[in-house]
Amino acid sequence: MRIVIAGGHGQIALRLERLLAGRGDEVAGVIRKPGQAGALLAAGAEPVVCDLESATVEELVRHLEGADAAVFAAGAGPGSGIERKDTVDRAAASLFADAAEAAGVRRYVIVSSMGADREPPEGTDPVFAAYLRAKGAADDDVRSRAGLDWTVLRPGRLTDDPGTGRVTLAESTGRGEVTRDDVAAVLAAVLAEPGTAGRTLELVGGDVPVEQAVKTVAAG
Repeated sequence: MRIVIAGGHGQIALRLERLLAGRGDEVAGVIRKPGQAGALLAAGAEPVVCDLESATVEELVRHLEGADAAVFAAGAGPGSGIERKDTVDRAAASLFADAAEAAGVRRYVIVSSMGADREPPEGTDPVFAAYLRAKGAADDDVRSRAGLDWTVLRPGRLTDDPGTGRVTLAESTGRGEVTRDDVAAVLAAVLAEPGTAGRTLELVGGDVPVEQAVKTVAAG
């Protein structure tokens, strides 16, 4: 497969790129800064410099043409304010979906967040609340598109602990933590399993091996 990942320099994306390249897939990562290219090359991915906050659909289509799947793993990141939660976490996800449809790339996987399906509780930090609302709006937009075979993945609280290779993956898991290693492993497995299309899935640490968890969800 050829897979194009938006947010290619992100912590989950770099892990995913290594996994995909390691199994023989062709991977390209969309990055904002040329200085990030070396990390992608080291992960086995082709760096594509394109700022998702200023790019046009036409520019992105050129990068997506010939791909078998698109993964949206971009985010405004720590330290960004309310405005960039909207321009990156929502608007860029929609732009990337527009481009995927225009390029004929049906498979579209978006990395969302647990809690994006509801209004943030009263007292939530305003920036984090904006992040959750942006993620929820992006998910709703992607799920409304008949031209995409989408999967929405909503991990719990992310950690940098070593991956366990064991998870809980379901439409509703309850709150919990999950390692970035395991999120990347689930994304790689989801991309190889067409039966996960049309599903919104929550992900936390658990006891089920990743491949088995993904196959069980696909079969359900």
